[in-house]
Amino acid sequence: MPQQIERINDFVIKFANVNGSGSASANMLFAKSILRMGVPVSPRNIFPSNIQGLPTWYEVRVSEQGYLGRRGGVDMMVAMNPQTWDQDLKEIEAGGYLFYDSSKPLPKSKFRDDITVIGMPLTEICNDSYTDARQRQLFKNIIYLGALSALLDVDPNEIAQLIGEQYKGKEALLKPNVHALQMGRDYALAHLKCPIGLRVQRSDRVGRKIFVDGNSAAALGSVYGGATVCAWYPITPSSTVAEAFARHCKRLRTEPETGRSRYAIVQAEDELASIGIVIGAGWNGARAFTATSGPGISLMTEFIGLAYFAEIPAVLIDVQRGGPSTGMPTRTQQADILSCAYASHGDTKHPLLFPEDPYECFEMGAQAFDLADRLQTPIFVMTDLDIGMNERLCEPFRWDDSRGMDRGKVMTREMLEAGKEFGRYLDVDGDGIPYRTYPGTHPTRGAYFTRGTTKDRYARYSEEGPVYVDNMQRLLRKFETAKEMVPKPVLRPARQATRFGAIHFGSTSPAMHEALDLLDEQGLHVDALRVRAFPFSDQVSEFIAEHDQVFVVEQNRDGQLRTLLVNECAVDPAKLMPVLHYDGTPITARFIVNEIATKLGMFNVTPLRKVVS
Repeated sequence: MPQQIERINDFVIKFANVNGSGSASANMLFAKSILRMGVPVSPRNIFPSNIQGLPTWYEVRVSEQGYLGRRGGVDMMVAMNPQTWDQDLKEIEAGGYLFYDSSKPLPKSKFRDDITVIGMPLTEICNDSYTDARQRQLFKNIIYLGALSALLDVDPNEIAQLIGEQYKGKEALLKPNVHALQMGRDYALAHLKCPIGLRVQRSDRVGRKIFVDGNSAAALGSVYGGATVCAWYPITPSSTVAEAFARHCKRLRTEPETGRSRYAIVQAEDELASIGIVIGAGWNGARAFTATSGPGISLMTEFIGLAYFAEIPAVLIDVQRGGPSTGMPTRTQQADILSCAYASHGDTKHPLLFPEDPYECFEMGAQAFDLADRLQTPIFVMTDLDIGMNERLCEPFRWDDSRGMDRGKVMTREMLEAGKEFGRYLDVDGDGIPYRTYPGTHPTRGAYFTRGTTKDRYARYSEEGPVYVDNMQRLLRKFETAKEMVPKPVLRPARQATRFGAIHFGSTSPAMHEALDLLDEQGLHVDALRVRAFPFSDQVSEFIAEHDQVFVVEQNRDGQLRTLLVNECAVDPAKLMPVLHYDGTPITARFIVNEIATKLGMFNVTPLRKVVS
């Protein structure tokens, strides 16, 4: 048997449960208790799209080094679902640990010889302690949580305090949960070897960081960015953006003196109606957004085209998921890049923002509204399920109270009175961005007819080819101007000069950060550039030109970012090597290392020893 894994504050534990069993709450208590001990954690809930009965997993990465991406592999499996037993057993690292409910004996063939098996009769304990079937199920989760506190040396007081916060003012629920926690801990201390080789030790590596999900962060960023209108239709995994926006607005956009709400939130009949409401509000001068996912984008495309050609500000928060339609709505992907960049019919190009964590969801959630106003166009904030629905450690949100809203080129009544020439689509500054007016700005001047069809510089209808070309060329100039407005990419140079580079974006970032460290440690040096927005700045083209080969790491099948780079940067496709992960689970550091190492072997660079992913 391999030597048991022995690590302090550096391991992966995975819980295999059944959806609807109440396990998610207990598993989150486990993650947060370690966080309270000053050790960084990164939990991920992998759940099915049905309400109850199918397998669900909850993976917790414990890393004192602060790695927040998925590593790959599992050091300890808490196997509570007989349906997935064989699959779950395969994921455990050699020398790892299996914790399971031993109430029902299992044959030796159901176990592995190279792991440590820890059995505890959880069902038997619950049946002896509770008569209600639902209580037996719910408290079973808390009992195994208590046992894990003993096995992993987690401070039970931290868990008890979290339970107290969860059930504050509900004594009828508080005491039984604390009792179940202690029951599990007492059993483990009396009957099991505690602690095992995996242990949690108090540390101070969390600091001032906050623990929040990306959807809540994007919603709060929208409030700070000046949004007063949200129109949406429920769709996983984006629904909690609108729900969080409602909570934040109730607290921050309600007049304390009168109780009057200074916001409008509309749950529309479908996605098409929701984007129509947003565009109407944007045309009228409000800052408005919708939150959706890939199928919603598909339904919205005609209206997105209207906003593009009529040049109306709008913000779309796209929390990407596996697709299509109801295919994998509770799995994560980065698969809407092309559909959003070129959304709608005709020649359209839309700015995309790529946040890497909740902090940037907040930052870009606010910035998107300034960009939408300045560029007078739809702006897409491209998050995904991994960022949006999982809580993540990140830097505290920062906001400069002196910062004002940048409304862009808006012609005022005073400017019109002074005789300033107004043409709704007239490029007076050479940057492709015309002046606009708000409805009712002036009783006789500054009015225009909003058209999505072809028009001249003064918004007059025209079907003349040269007029159409003139307008389309101006829109291209505006897109070029956007390059200087959107967030710049972030460069991470390797420790040594190298002819190899890697481009990544969004939720791949945490795993990529660890993968680069692993590659560097073993002598494979790769410069990395994190792209934060489209259109791409000149720095992206320069980065590609400076390297012989560039790996493009993304979470979709077709290499959508790579396609966008080829289309927009006019580079040789052979120079961009795809590293693609698209099974619906968040990408792992080991996957990235294996893929890049294997591809580096094609260029006479000694690849790394393959790591089990």
